[in-house]
Amino acid sequence: MKRPLARAALFLALGLGTVISLGPLLWMLSASFMTTGEASSSPPPLWPHHPTFDHYRDMFERLALGRYFRNSLLNAVGATLGALFVCSLAGYALAKLRFRGRDRIFQTLVAMLVVPAQVGMLPLFMLLRELGLVNTYVGVILPSIASIYAIFLIRQYTLGVPDELLDAARLDGASEWLLFRRIVLPVIAPILVTLAIFTFLGTWNDFLWPLIILADDRWYTLPVGLANLSLEHVQDPELMLAGAVVTVAPVLIVFVALQRYYLQGIMMGSVKG
Repeated sequence: MKRPLARAALFLALGLGTVISLGPLLWMLSASFMTTGEASSSPPPLWPHHPTFDHYRDMFERLALGRYFRNSLLNAVGATLGALFVCSLAGYALAKLRFRGRDRIFQTLVAMLVVPAQVGMLPLFMLLRELGLVNTYVGVILPSIASIYAIFLIRQYTLGVPDELLDAARLDGASEWLLFRRIVLPVIAPILVTLAIFTFLGTWNDFLWPLIILADDRWYTLPVGLANLSLEHVQDPELMLAGAVVTVAPVLIVFVALQRYYLQGIMMGSVKG
């Protein structure tokens, strides 16, 4: 009797936690279809009495949310592709190539993990300003393509590739690029998918760095653009909730579509660790 009761209690607790977690998101979606002022009534309704798409239409036609969406998409995709290329090569080099100072470089990178990212934003901004990259897509993307944590993650995962296999391929005349492309990449593919999800979600949701590096609203990302619009339309919460739905929906779709690969990468990484 104790076992079925314990299982029922567990399912009840998990169901309650799910409702608590999803409740605000579901109400946000519901309120985005409410007429103006309906969500501000007391008590607020759980669903719209007369559903309308006017707020979404206004967001894209009148308030240029489509431009912010395009900027966020370009930044997130660019940062993801750049991080996969740069971090995978750096992780492979630190794991399998033998060169002077390799271990010291890795130790320095690990030590830098304890430094908060906010500390480096001012010198990074000054450097990008000298390079003429302020208020550009490149300025937003560049800091995301060489994440220390991503390099560390791939380096640890790549250590699981047998050295004997790589040495045998070298004896057969394979170049390092061929080794990396034909042998290493297929093995570390799960962790690359995990890194891609992390980078895409992190870049898409990032608010502070685009706010610092971008000065022209033509280049604003969705979080920055939505925050800017909220100051002008604070009396229209349904409109802002519609913008929040547009911001959240893509990352939820990406995560749900790739969660199997994400969990596979996390589990295999923990086993290799």
